[in-house]
Amino acid sequence: MLFSALAPSPALQLTTFTDIDAFRPAELFEDARSIPLDVANFEAARAVVCLPACRIIVMQTFARILDTAYRTPGGMVLLPMSDDGRASLNGVELDSRFFVALRGNDDCHFVEPGTNLHAMLILSPALRDRGWFDRADMIQAYAPDRTALMHVRQLILDILRTASAEPGLFAIPEIAAHLQEGLLLAIDELFRVDLRTAGDSRIANGRSSRLIERLDDYVAAHPIAPIYSDGLASEFGVSMRTLGSAVSKLRGMSLHQYIRLKRLWAARARLLKGGGSLTVASCARAQGFHHMGEFAAIYRATFNEAPSETLARGRLLSLRTA
Repeated sequence: MLFSALAPSPALQLTTFTDIDAFRPAELFEDARSIPLDVANFEAARAVVCLPACRIIVMQTFARILDTAYRTPGGMVLLPMSDDGRASLNGVELDSRFFVALRGNDDCHFVEPGTNLHAMLILSPALRDRGWFDRADMIQAYAPDRTALMHVRQLILDILRTASAEPGLFAIPEIAAHLQEGLLLAIDELFRVDLRTAGDSRIANGRSSRLIERLDDYVAAHPIAPIYSDGLASEFGVSMRTLGSAVSKLRGMSLHQYIRLKRLWAARARLLKGGGSLTVASCARAQGFHHMGEFAAIYRATFNEAPSETLARGRLLSLRTA
């Protein structure tokens, strides 16, 4: 296991997360928002190393829906660190053969069906242009030569292990610059490929994304009202098929499942506030759940605990912070 073999140091930030609530602050820092799909088996970890003009972030992620706003004026390269990675990005299925790259800004929608291990390389705007990015605000997928991909992976692992075992080396400018240049040269080789397809170089993020944003706003604004697909489609001026396809494409589930999941997470957030007069029933009804037995069953199936347990934990947290 990569993270268990590392130790934090002045050159290596190492963090493990055992529950989603501990993970939330890290997401806010990166302008990301996750909905875990398997809370019972939640586990995540992150390692960060900074080079002179490049920040390396290696993440073990979890089954989730992820919305994130990338703001990378110098550019970003996101690549798999294992051979079993699977995810969809803006509805495009990607596996461990591909990496993605972006310079500029883009709002991206991921679905990760299981645990993934990936590396994100955030480049400084001060870094000289190496000809990697054709244009700004355009995320692209590449299928590189496997040998080149394996080389970059190995260099990243070597840098992490060195930062863990010999952090003093990173304080020596010449050594840090040498490590960075070796990594950049290896990434040069990754980009010596054609785009994933000539007609699909941009991972589109258009109409479906806007529909999801409108849907999220609508669900938040109508927490207790019954929501029907035909009414939503009419509200948004699209067909039911278009709306259902957008949810399936960007969220990996049906419209009904997604609305229920959003409302379950809203109920959980309310339970975690833990106010003295708060009850499970009031939290459930505030999100449109009126059958308490059904609510308790789907809540436990989603979060691996009863809603009363979440409320008790919320009250305890409130007392500790009072």
